[in-house]
Amino acid sequence: MTSLDDAPATSPVLATAAAARTAAAAIAPLPRSAKDTALLAIADALTARTDEIVAANAEDIDRARAAGTSETVIDRLTLTPERVAAIASDVRDVAALPDPVGEVVRGSTLPNGIDLRQIRVPLGVVGIIYEARPNVTVDAAALCLKAGNAVLLRGSSSAYASNTALVAILRDAIASTGLPADAIQLVPGESRDSVRELMRARGLVDVLIPRGGASLIKTVVEESTVPVIETGTGNCHVYVDAQADLDMAVDILINSKAQRPSVCNAAETLLVHRDIADAFLPRALDALADAGVTVHGDARVLAAAEESKATALPATDEDWAAEYLSYDIAAAVVDSLDEAVAHIRRWTSGHTEAIVTTSQAAARRFTQLVDSTTVAVNASTRFTDGGQFGFGAEIGISTQKLHARGPMGLPELTSTKYIVTGDGHIR
Repeated sequence: MTSLDDAPATSPVLATAAAARTAAAAIAPLPRSAKDTALLAIADALTARTDEIVAANAEDIDRARAAGTSETVIDRLTLTPERVAAIASDVRDVAALPDPVGEVVRGSTLPNGIDLRQIRVPLGVVGIIYEARPNVTVDAAALCLKAGNAVLLRGSSSAYASNTALVAILRDAIASTGLPADAIQLVPGESRDSVRELMRARGLVDVLIPRGGASLIKTVVEESTVPVIETGTGNCHVYVDAQADLDMAVDILINSKAQRPSVCNAAETLLVHRDIADAFLPRALDALADAGVTVHGDARVLAAAEESKATALPATDEDWAAEYLSYDIAAAVVDSLDEAVAHIRRWTSGHTEAIVTTSQAAARRFTQLVDSTTVAVNASTRFTDGGQFGFGAEIGISTQKLHARGPMGLPELTSTKYIVTGDGHIR
């Protein structure tokens, strides 16, 4: 492969990537104290400049509403003072986490006396391509910085004012602590051409992580020459087993679906065992109706819905495959746990599936057979989240199986190298 390290920067995007590569080399060997000082400066700056952030975000929201953008997407775009405070808190949480760089993954003394260690090292330059969630700007920058990486941020044009303000604040904050500002950069340009350039900057950018809808992820995976960690959409399922606590099942269903439907770990499909359907569906359908959720059901669910408050429509294959990100849920009655698993295997995006059951045997079989990043037993799908898992924040949720899977925190933003130490050893 031909390296671009010494190639002339022929465009603003390549110039930005080249500057990031220089910054990455400078921050990779820094001690934890230097990185944590910069992260705490970021948190303080976000708090101090909240009004500036909210004002910039209001520009994006006004444009979105004028363009007829759905309220679900606008919710993901919105930054309130409370949300900015939560983002700043997340940055402080990242600062408090152990530094993964230098961690010995494994090590031993070989029979010939050579000392062999495999240690964690930064990835280098990480590019993030994401849609209308400006909180990702800060989460990604904080995690990449803590792991010793430089980051290139390419958000959507819908969040351009918010991202511009946030990146300016982040750069000012880390520069005030002596770190190179170019460790955090916004990729210039609002057109798709700048995204394509970023995807082809192999040799300058070490890895790309797309976050967004299926179309964005598919485009990056298929068209990028830079290695990609594939994050996935969230067609998550809740299965209510024959042996389930009904009160618990209703609570988990409503939390999974309606607590915040616009996020990838919200449930999109409900599966109910036939043996419990008559008792469970009337309660579940009424609770979904109270939460404002429209049900897209199979014949047995539609029949139960006639005696409930629910708004119900016939489900199609499009519904089983849908990541609604709205107050909608697909629902079906299944004849067995194995039929539920078969349905999940056919339609899942591989994100998160939950079972509600009092049977240890059923829970064990479900967790063994379901092949997704996260399987929840008697818990909401909404827990699949880097913050909830204690990672501080997350760079994304990987639904692939190489390098990283599930919520990606600091260790997933590192690679490894081997240190071989001898005493004049020759082979």
